[in-house]
Amino acid sequence: MLMRFVHFEKPGGPEVLYLSQGNAPEPKAREVLVEVYAAGINRPDVMQRQGFYPPPSGASEILGLEVSGKIAKCGKGVTRWKAGDAVCALLTGGGYSEYAVASDELCLPIPNEFSFEEAAALPETFYTVWTNLFEDGHLQKDETVMIHGGAGGIGTAAIQMAHAFGAKVITTVGKKEAIIICKELGADNVILYKEKDFAIAAKEFTQDKGVDVILDMVGGDYFERNIEALSYRGRLIQIATIRGNKVSLDLYRMMSKRLVLTGSTLRKRSVSEKAQIARGLEINIWPLLNQGKIKPRIFKIFSLEEAAAAHALMESSQHTGKIVLSVRDMHR
Repeated sequence: MLMRFVHFEKPGGPEVLYLSQGNAPEPKAREVLVEVYAAGINRPDVMQRQGFYPPPSGASEILGLEVSGKIAKCGKGVTRWKAGDAVCALLTGGGYSEYAVASDELCLPIPNEFSFEEAAALPETFYTVWTNLFEDGHLQKDETVMIHGGAGGIGTAAIQMAHAFGAKVITTVGKKEAIIICKELGADNVILYKEKDFAIAAKEFTQDKGVDVILDMVGGDYFERNIEALSYRGRLIQIATIRGNKVSLDLYRMMSKRLVLTGSTLRKRSVSEKAQIARGLEINIWPLLNQGKIKPRIFKIFSLEEAAAAHALMESSQHTGKIVLSVRDMHR
């Protein structure tokens, strides 16, 4: 069976992406073949296209870490799903295509009233936020969390999830028009980082206590100010390093404040580790999605043929929410 997919031969700018054609993959045991209706765009996709983030051994070379669609075929041992079921799925690669293979344990049902485009915005983003902010960061009700990049896909999801669990939310944004959006999503305080130092603003908001948890994808020169902004026994969770991964740390300051510094990537984790995250999401977050209390914010939808334009928008950082590829002009 032939399929269309987005391809690139050499690393480069968005212009290296083009549509190609090849054979659809076959599901192995405990895998499903998903007829892809939509695929989410994420920073790791951009990094892979640039040559900085190669796929793990055995993963598809095709870009794309999250999709939604209908199951076309089940491999041996699959019991939960059947052909025709509508799902969204976390992948290690292969999403920018008409068909993609996913582990049956990393598929989740599409929430009530969600379009395929909205569902495709869930897996990579919500897996990342749940495991980092709640499983590793142990964010609790009434604690204060600072979420950097509040206007992006991760940020808009993290604000809603933290707010839903009763945390006080501070977030940083780079443009004024994002302030109202983030407040509507549940942020208690939005800092325009180009106009005010976020560490000072965080101390002011918490009456000099500092924040309990920070979710950061920036790194670089943010690191020392994150340490400054954290409370006694605060937790810093690093999920990306847009401004660089080399930093300087005053160990005594870390010890005296009893800080916890941690971080993670998602793509290289084992299926069993990711399946545990999926179970946590289905128990704790999927009910909120089904009730409409949380919903991904979609900024723009592109066609599969427009993948280069979607990547250019991602790199511009002018979006507020998720960027999605619509692979098929179909509805649930």
